[in-house]
Amino acid sequence: MDRRRFLSALAAGPGVPLRRRKETGVDETIVEFQPAKSAFIVCDMWDKHWCRGANERLGPIVPKARSLLDAVRRKGAVIIHAPSDTMDFYRDTPQRLAAMSTPAAEPPAMLEITAPPLPIDDSGGGCDTGDRTLKAWTRQHPGIPIAAEDYITDKGGEVYSILKARNIQTLFILGVHTNMCILNRTFAIKQMTRWGVRPVLIRDLTDSMYNPADRPFVTHEQGTNLVIEYIERYWCPSVTSTELKAALQQTE
Repeated sequence: MDRRRFLSALAAGPGVPLRRRKETGVDETIVEFQPAKSAFIVCDMWDKHWCRGANERLGPIVPKARSLLDAVRRKGAVIIHAPSDTMDFYRDTPQRLAAMSTPAAEPPAMLEITAPPLPIDDSGGGCDTGDRTLKAWTRQHPGIPIAAEDYITDKGGEVYSILKARNIQTLFILGVHTNMCILNRTFAIKQMTRWGVRPVLIRDLTDSMYNPADRPFVTHEQGTNLVIEYIERYWCPSVTSTELKAALQQTE
């Protein structure tokens, strides 16, 4: 990034470096971070996953996610909790009712966006600890509190309506898993991008479902990084929770 763009971004207010991938390599652009015009959606951070390895890797992410969500909520950001397939658990909660009662906004015609296949093979489910697939989750991870002013939904149309009702300009996404739900849920990166929403992946608050025994035969961490790079190149930029919190501190 050139000096003029950097200084211009600084003058606009607290900025964060959004990272994308191009043919020439990494490209970072400093953009103004406006919490009150941002939403943070927590994707499928369940109380329990069927894969032991996935549970173990989620553990260290939970306190970091909680810390970030607490910080941005205090600055006016909208928080949406999206633990898919658990809406019955939250059926009568104020946060679920708030999402359901938000006036419906009609999404625009979807943008035509194509991308190549993922750089990893997850056709076997991606579990690296040999566990059998089943529905193990019942609710969101208890380490991620749901505040009174938050929303709960796993429906893309409701998320889109919340974003419009609250005049949200940027949707930050965290949770699991990059190669599956983070990309493919109706409230996640692909669908929101096709509806013209501007998503940003929080790359240190995510994980992949990847087994190193499968193509391209790299470590789990390397496999996750390959998917993050894929997202940065074909779908949306990324940022870290550390960078977001540093920007928040500039406003205090």
